[in-house]
Amino acid sequence: MQKDTKKIGIIGLGKVGMTTAYALLLKGIGGQLVLLSSSTEKLEGEKLDLEHGLPFLENQNIVTTTDYSQLQGADVIIVTAGEKQAPGQSRLELVEENRQMIRDIGIKLAPYASESVVVVVSNPVDVLTYELALTLNLPTGRVLGTGTMLDTARFRFHLSEILHINPRSIHTYVMGEHGDSSFPVLANATVGGQLLRYFPNYSEEKIALAFAQTKEAAARIIQSKGATYYAIGVVITKLVQTILQDKRSVLPVSVPITDYYGQSGLAISVPCVVGRGGVKQVLKIELSEEEREAFVRSCEVVKGVAESK
Repeated sequence: MQKDTKKIGIIGLGKVGMTTAYALLLKGIGGQLVLLSSSTEKLEGEKLDLEHGLPFLENQNIVTTTDYSQLQGADVIIVTAGEKQAPGQSRLELVEENRQMIRDIGIKLAPYASESVVVVVSNPVDVLTYELALTLNLPTGRVLGTGTMLDTARFRFHLSEILHINPRSIHTYVMGEHGDSSFPVLANATVGGQLLRYFPNYSEEKIALAFAQTKEAAARIIQSKGATYYAIGVVITKLVQTILQDKRSVLPVSVPITDYYGQSGLAISVPCVVGRGGVKQVLKIELSEEEREAFVRSCEVVKGVAESK
């Protein structure tokens, strides 16, 4: 799969898809960017708008299409298509609208994705990641979702505001569903190598406040401006860069699991080593008894939605 020129595909050109395209172009990490949408009118305008910035960026080629065959040989294919979350709506409530869509995408994509890593962004991301993994039947780790990468970033940011420390120095994850049943992993959380619970100014109340702000973030943004797209665009770009550059970074992504604390048969967010070819290794990190219970509950929530008609 090693190539000099990287090819990245994006399926779905709503606000998340186009913000991602823009962020990828700014980073200059893809030699060719293929944008796929069912709207030919939108394709023309989006392509022109992006191309007019190319004289100031790295040399990149933008292709717009309605034809899935144009994704043949893509290193990474990003799926952002689907209905978006409305004010007052949970991500899981999108399952009826988006599950059939992801199946249709999988059928159309399957003949052309044999060499690709496929990243699912559409919600509910855990349910749709598992659906697409089943449809595409690619080797383990080649289909993954953005999962709780954004939740983790939000949690670290809000912790940094409370603890007055750079968020890059805070090492903790949000695990489970990308949604209401997610939970923070605090048993082994550290700041600069020191356990978080021993950090100056630490208190359980402050941690609870930071996670409450994390869980409320999407709803607050959607209520204010209709959708979230800047931060997830950055998250997707970080994930694509990690894959293409074989960084082997540990990221909390949604991936099909087998016997992870007794849970199997679903995709959910756990820390994984990510690099060229997708998920290289699923890390079974140490959880407290309370965190294990939270993980099982979150898996049950996702399974319940996945098994619903």
